[in-house]
Amino acid sequence: MNAHDASAMARLRADFPILTQRVYGRDLVYLDSAASAQKPRSVIEAMRATMETQYANVHRGLHWMSERATDAYEATRDDVARLLNAPDRAEIVFTRNSTEAINLVAHSYGRGVLRPGQAVLISEMEHHSNIVPWQMLRDAHGVGLRVAPVTDAGELDLAAFEALLADGRVGLVAITHMSNVLGTVTPAERLVRIAHAHGAKVLLDGSQAIVHRRVDVQALDVDFYAFTGHKLYGPTGIGVLWGRRALLDTMPPFLGGGDMISSVTFERSSWAQVPHKFEAGTPAIIEAAGLSAAIRYVEAIGYDAIGAHEARLTDHALARLAAIEGVDIVGHAQDRGGVVSFTLANAHAHDVATLLDRQGIAVRAGHHCAEPLMRRFGLDSTARASFGLYTTEAEIDALAAGLERVREFFA
Repeated sequence: MNAHDASAMARLRADFPILTQRVYGRDLVYLDSAASAQKPRSVIEAMRATMETQYANVHRGLHWMSERATDAYEATRDDVARLLNAPDRAEIVFTRNSTEAINLVAHSYGRGVLRPGQAVLISEMEHHSNIVPWQMLRDAHGVGLRVAPVTDAGELDLAAFEALLADGRVGLVAITHMSNVLGTVTPAERLVRIAHAHGAKVLLDGSQAIVHRRVDVQALDVDFYAFTGHKLYGPTGIGVLWGRRALLDTMPPFLGGGDMISSVTFERSSWAQVPHKFEAGTPAIIEAAGLSAAIRYVEAIGYDAIGAHEARLTDHALARLAAIEGVDIVGHAQDRGGVVSFTLANAHAHDVATLLDRQGIAVRAGHHCAEPLMRRFGLDSTARASFGLYTTEAEIDALAAGLERVREFFA
């Protein structure tokens, strides 16, 4: 993919049927990919084909259709393992989304392995899905919760982060790999080294990062990694937890039911091996087909090309928006992905988003499920533009022109 090759970009955008939609008589400018990305035709077709040609429940059936569906479902596990460079396919646990993956760790590792008196360390820039489960663990299990601050630039305060680990009581660090509000990419490898040196395991919330850059869990040396399919151009309803096999083996199940057991009597039950121990009930069979297609689509384009394209878009957006009177960009991290949050003087973010919508431009507005981070910067909300591999510089220009009209309206 070459951002400067108009014909190549046109061909790529043609893979996404929804981008032909018109909104209020205008071409759709979709700048909300951080909330959920649009789907290429290959993902749509993979899910349709599953329903039309090979749908049955998986793992339990002995008939041909069930075996075929099981093979396809388990092939998706191989695709995810390849995407993450996981050393063992059994370390890939399917969940509904990142939120469920983090809750799984909070419940099974937090209650099953951590002990009262230990602590979990998070940061000020976390999504609610990486705050609330740890609060619930604290309140129910007596595990402390510590919060590492971020700087005015929106970067993690590394000195404060390490200081919070110094007493050796932190059992787990749970931190974003890339902020959904600031675009900040955290120095994950360095954070893992620091945490491990102080005896803590590390969970990375990769919901945003995996969309924008290659993730290698072995190179990161991380202990858990979570992401969701719908941001990675796949369907809703399926996410992933990767965890080290040695850790997953020690953790009790998260949910009980069918498929996660080895045997059941009225007196007791025994558990299946990982990953099935954590996959109770009928899984997201159709969605797994879509996730597999999404991974293959992203791999075919390549993370190097995606990263270069989105870096150009982000630089262009930062320059265009900074030049608009009254626009204040929130977060100025050196290493960042394709997310830009901003405020406009004399206008609430919801009003900004509504007026942009009338021009066919879709952005996000609100606290972005990161209320503590908003308060850190003295805000109650921002507008947020976020980019995907299908975003163009012309769409950034449309956003800038739209914001000028909004500014004039409120002026």
